[in-house]
Amino acid sequence: MKTDASMSVANMIVGLSMLTAAVFYSELAAAQTANDLVGTWQHVANVNISADGKRTDTFGANPAGMAIFSSDGHFMVINLRREIPKFASNSRAQGTPEENKAVVQGSIALYGTYSVADKVITMKIDDSTFPNWRGTKQTRDIVSFNRDEITWRLSASIGGQAEVTWKRIK
Repeated sequence: MKTDASMSVANMIVGLSMLTAAVFYSELAAAQTANDLVGTWQHVANVNISADGKRTDTFGANPAGMAIFSSDGHFMVINLRREIPKFASNSRAQGTPEENKAVVQGSIALYGTYSVADKVITMKIDDSTFPNWRGTKQTRDIVSFNRDEITWRLSASIGGQAEVTWKRIK
């Protein structure tokens, strides 16, 4: 037979569990408006998932980059592979075919406007270093979100799916 004290402890545990779950789910559901993304984010990971399930770090194990989401609905994103070699000529205009290829395959930048609804970020891309994205509208499905970290998924420009993770810069 349970005592009043053990029932009170059990009720407290259930109550704390419900409160914890409510906080957890409110964090996941937080990215419901564009204002939830406002700020500057550091690129943490960009994993390409091919059709056969193979996972590859698109920009290396320690990528660089930044995403900025403004309160007026504009964004800028840049992703970089830290290991891009320097140009031997020390001139962007005089890169070798190999140097230029390393830059194209090791970086991407884009900017435009964005909105958020139903855990989806919609980006209208004004321009990009990948010209095929210029003038397109794309979506990023929010996989996880809290005030300090976001992961989204999209169709990758290299094929397959990409999962991209960002940490908020404070």
